[in-house]
Amino acid sequence: MHALSHGTTSTPTTIAVPPALSLPVIETAFPRQLHPYWPKLQERTRAWLLEMRLMPPDKVEEYADGLCYTDLMAGYYIGAPEDVLQAIADYSAWFFVWDDRHDRDIVHDRPAAWSRLRERLHRALDSPGDHRGHKDPVVAGLADSVQRLYAFLPGSWNARFARHFHEVIEAYDREFHNRAEGIVPTVEEYLELRRLTFAHWIWTDLLEPSAGSELPDAIRRNHAYRKAALFSQEFAAWYNDLCSLPKELAGSEVHNLGISLITHEKLTLEEAIAEVRRRVEECISEFLDAEQCALRLADTLDDGTVGGKEKSAAVRACVGNMRNWFSSVYWFHHESGRYRVDSWDDRSTPPYVNNEAAGES
Repeated sequence: MHALSHGTTSTPTTIAVPPALSLPVIETAFPRQLHPYWPKLQERTRAWLLEMRLMPPDKVEEYADGLCYTDLMAGYYIGAPEDVLQAIADYSAWFFVWDDRHDRDIVHDRPAAWSRLRERLHRALDSPGDHRGHKDPVVAGLADSVQRLYAFLPGSWNARFARHFHEVIEAYDREFHNRAEGIVPTVEEYLELRRLTFAHWIWTDLLEPSAGSELPDAIRRNHAYRKAALFSQEFAAWYNDLCSLPKELAGSEVHNLGISLITHEKLTLEEAIAEVRRRVEECISEFLDAEQCALRLADTLDDGTVGGKEKSAAVRACVGNMRNWFSSVYWFHHESGRYRVDSWDDRSTPPYVNNEAAGES
């Protein structure tokens, strides 16, 4: 199927979406948007990657724009102030680099290097100002991006973000050991771990600085709001699994919903792909129901007071961007060079990664 991609270039381009990955409901019911700051965002994140030494200059030059990391964030956090979106985009680019470093440490059997990095990241998260000049670019990059994110909302939001990301780091450690030992988690174990390694609650937390307001606990824990947030993230994680299954099979991965279904539920590859797709489509319908309930919640918050109007507007902004996540994630997977496995010289080695144990010299 061919679909029209809007937004990341001055003229729309036609992208071939493989039938197994095509979701007509996304293409029709979830119109794609792109933050008007995107061209500058791309330019500045590219410069930041160079400044922080997160990718070698030749790889930034050849691959950074084509990986579309800034496109993903510019399609998600619509309405965010430019400095907020820039901090989020830099953090997101860092996250992808960290994910690749984690992968390379596993592939090249560097458990000691990973252990050191894990501890350093925990410390940088708690005191970013002390780690911006760290010799390891991945540590310094986290410190720089997080310190900027911490400037937008009160300390209570910062503490929540840090708590959620500490959990993500530990989940990456569990994934490291599973892969090193060849352990394929059961479907339920995988789904629980995936919510952490995909950082569901981090991307949801970042909706709030984008909306310019920290939401009260009562709103964030409201069933409709939380359900809408969860299904927007589950869609992204499972659609990623659907698209990255060839890459991860080639790289002897053990963390993919399809791989867990094949290993523990004894499904064939074709059956596993069909089941992941079914779950992806279910996320869309579940979100659409939760979205309406969350918008009704926003209506009830507008009680005519200034505070009520502000809370209502913030919830609407957050829920609206949950919706944007669907189209942004969908098109990212068909535009980003991160998933073009068939074009790589070695299907198990992405051409944009640095195989060295950075920061260990």
